[in-house]
Amino acid sequence: MHELSIATAVVESADAAARRHGAASVESVRLRVGELAGVVADALRFSFGLAAEGTALAGARLEIEEVPARARCGGCPGDFAVGSPPSLECPGCGRSAAELLTGRELEIAAVTLPEPDAPAGVPPPSLS
Repeated sequence: MHELSIATAVVESADAAARRHGAASVESVRLRVGELAGVVADALRFSFGLAAEGTALAGARLEIEEVPARARCGGCPGDFAVGSPPSLECPGCGRSAAELLTGRELEIAAVTLPEPDAPAGVPPPSLS
């Protein structure tokens, strides 16, 4: 289960980001995971919970943005969904795709830290 090693790396990176910003905790981590990355989202969520125990990420939410696989045809204009299992044959002309555009992503898109406490006597900012 390589999801545990992925989760451990995500926790280590997000924990380091929290420390760089002086945060004691992390509220959430958002990942972008491509359809062809070979990652099982449920296994990654479970592994994230295990890897986060005892760190600044304990109790943090893991949000996974699934990125569909798309390819560009080498013979006609446009791009198309690759699907799963992947098919790199253009549905428009039958030629093989010239380029895989998306679907291999595995990256941290955002780490959300808690808002720092306002100094005593300072009112919260107005939204109007």
